[in-house]
Amino acid sequence: MSWGAELWDQFDNLEKHTQWGIEFVEKYTKFVKERSEIETNYAKQIRNLSKKYQPKKNSREEDESRYTFCRAFLMTLNELNDYAGQHEVIAENLTSQIITELSRYLQEIKTERKSHFHEGRKAQQSIESSWKQLESSKRKFERDCKEADRAQQYFEKMDADINVTKADVEKARQQAQMRHQMAADSKSDYSSYLQKFNQEQNEHYYTIIPNIFQKLQDMEEKRIERVGVCMKTFADVDRQVLPIVGKCLDGMTKAAESIEPKNDSKQVVESFKSGFEPPGDVEFEDYGQAMKRTASETSLSNSREAKEKPAGKTKGKLWPFIKNKNKGGGPEDFSHLPPEQRRKKLQGKIDELSKDIQKEMDQREALTKMKDVYVKNPQMGDPASVDPRLSEIGQNIEKLQFEMQKFEGWLAEVEERLPSKSDTYRRSGIYETQNNTAVSNNCAQDRESPDGSYTEEQNSETQVKVNTEPVPNTNPSSTTPEFDDEFDDEETLPTIGTCKALYPFEGHNEGTISVTEGELLYVIEEDKGDGWTRVRRNEDEEGYVPTSYVEVFLETNAKDS
Repeated sequence: MSWGAELWDQFDNLEKHTQWGIEFVEKYTKFVKERSEIETNYAKQIRNLSKKYQPKKNSREEDESRYTFCRAFLMTLNELNDYAGQHEVIAENLTSQIITELSRYLQEIKTERKSHFHEGRKAQQSIESSWKQLESSKRKFERDCKEADRAQQYFEKMDADINVTKADVEKARQQAQMRHQMAADSKSDYSSYLQKFNQEQNEHYYTIIPNIFQKLQDMEEKRIERVGVCMKTFADVDRQVLPIVGKCLDGMTKAAESIEPKNDSKQVVESFKSGFEPPGDVEFEDYGQAMKRTASETSLSNSREAKEKPAGKTKGKLWPFIKNKNKGGGPEDFSHLPPEQRRKKLQGKIDELSKDIQKEMDQREALTKMKDVYVKNPQMGDPASVDPRLSEIGQNIEKLQFEMQKFEGWLAEVEERLPSKSDTYRRSGIYETQNNTAVSNNCAQDRESPDGSYTEEQNSETQVKVNTEPVPNTNPSSTTPEFDDEFDDEETLPTIGTCKALYPFEGHNEGTISVTEGELLYVIEEDKGDGWTRVRRNEDEEGYVPTSYVEVFLETNAKDS
């Protein structure tokens, strides 16, 4: 059904209807925009909630992370953070796929509508002007006909009057003839204008207006179709993220299913086990007989307390159940802790120092390689520029090894005093150095405190003596490592995998290589802990890039090695 044929006389109504259609598109655009803002705010609130309950960087949160329900809650927070990201994706897609497109389309449809109605008004003005010309010629023809009739009547009257001269009669006759001629000319003009108007009117209502209205109809149908597409996109934007949202929810379910109450109960034992033996029976002390009061080795009051306190006022305390009043971080050797907890703390400190030493050694190895490259290729940099940093790293390694010697000595002392020794927590020996520590063999009960603390007596007999001499480096390769020829054309390093650049890197520093986002490169040397991975673009271009800038795919044999 065509607007041009059915609505040929509804120009004003069509103008109002199309304007209402544009206003509807603007209203729908505003609706989608507000929905996008809601999604953005919701995602922001979810992210803030997840961030608020993330573990803080303190020892208590680290202890809590050992329990399965705490780890499950952390996994839930991480999945919730990803869940918030999907709502951000919804907001971004709504903006890019609907709001931006409709805003651009609104400008186009407003311009098109304005053009069509301008053309229609111009056609109306043309037909109205033709109609005015027709009316004017018609009135002129009518006026001339009346003037001709009056002139004819006047001539007939003059001709019938015998008193009028012949000249007056002739004058009246000529006047009548002139009026009749004017009426004939007006008739001819009127007929011409009438024919012209009918032709223009027919063309106006059967050609021009139908064409204009057909364009408006096409424009309106396209507008409706565009709104329908946007409404479908509105639903598809949500549907596209449902799989990932489902994965987030599955991750939360998996986190909940990973909770193991038995393991958490076992972890409580591991966390708070003191390592002491339960107290023995309290011996009967007969005050009715004058005899020497003694205290068994397993009694709750030790011999030292018996000597220091007067007889009759000694009161044994069940010190394992008394709250530890020692507040603060405690001494460096964790001597304020019970033996089992102290051993765990010392072992953890040794492991931490081992990692720090490994990291420093990896950095030294990387810098030594870079220095070797500078020596072979002076144009790439000055070898002497690396020396200060190498010297600093060497000093750091010596300090860390010295610290580790102290903690190993304390650990050896604790393990000797535990009721049952265990080699499970001893170090693997990767960075084991000579230990010149002399440990006293006093009993653990000599340092047991009635208030539940476990203290070291700071005297010459019990104090740990640590060799202050720097430990000689037992691994020559750590100071003078052997390197491959890094940029030697005669011996090219084999590729151990590939990598894809996640971000662009310009590589202005010496020894680095510039990469573009998405570029594929060959990996010839893994990250040694210094944050750099060595890659090759072709036979002539290779260098280091930040490890965080690339996604590495190692070959199977490289991973096994």
